[in-house]
Amino acid sequence: MVISLSVVVLLLVLAWIFVRGGGLKLSHALVCVALGFYLASSSLAATIHNGFSATAGMVGGFKP
Repeated sequence: MVISLSVVVLLLVLAWIFVRGGGLKLSHALVCVALGFYLASSSLAATIHNGFSATAGMVGGFKP
């Protein structure tokens, strides 16, 4: 788990740098995809899923 968490943190930092740099190239997108796969297999996956579900439920509850 320690190695996976280290890889997730490294990929998160790289993705943040790429996005802040303003130019998301193919290699940058591949880093972001790898980050997604590592996050999906980490212990944070349930927390991320619950957060997105709660946000979607809140946005879906708004009436125009």
